[in-house]
Amino acid sequence: MNRLVKRILMSVFGVALCGISVGMFKFAALGVDPFQSLMSGLDAVIPIRFGTLYVIVNAVLLLFALIFDRKKIGIATFINLFLLGYIVEFSQGMCEMLMPDAPLWLRIVILLIAIVILCLSSSLYFTADLGVSTYDAVSLIWSQRQSKIKFAFCRVICDFVCVAAGVALLLFSGQGFEQIFGSVGIGTIITAFFMGPLISFFNKHISQKLLPDAVSE
Repeated sequence: MNRLVKRILMSVFGVALCGISVGMFKFAALGVDPFQSLMSGLDAVIPIRFGTLYVIVNAVLLLFALIFDRKKIGIATFINLFLLGYIVEFSQGMCEMLMPDAPLWLRIVILLIAIVILCLSSSLYFTADLGVSTYDAVSLIWSQRQSKIKFAFCRVICDFVCVAAGVALLLFSGQGFEQIFGSVGIGTIITAFFMGPLISFFNKHISQKLLPDAVSE
């Protein structure tokens, strides 16, 4: 198979898996990643479907990336922008249809499965190396345009702002503690500490075998 075609397929499959996993995160209601915390807050106050809202928010971030560093933008960026939100919406809806009134133990299982799927999707997406998501581009560009703050701290700041804004929007919309915990909870903490090692595992055992010449951490 042509190498570029393989990279595109890895990007598409990675984004699709990412959307499925985020839908499972939202269904489990035990905490999502920082950017999705912000999206949950926006979703609570803006009365349009989640998939469309995701496209609009990422289009704004894409404009930022296009102005300051177009090299971060690639085919995968647009695949992520136009597909992920609608896949999240579909995935969450399917979970709610198949598992209505899911007990806590089942939601925990769904969360753990979602974390594994998210790490696999990230590994495929990053290894394909056809552009980063618009949210990833913000912290990358910020860290590279100044020398005082390293990327890790730029990302932490961006994540903190997203979580804080998401919680503020949920409070503004009148959401209760249960809805806020569903956005910022144990799932948020787990993704912060375990995504790196799991992504590295999938890089070594799956993604780099699919694309042998790729260089990944």
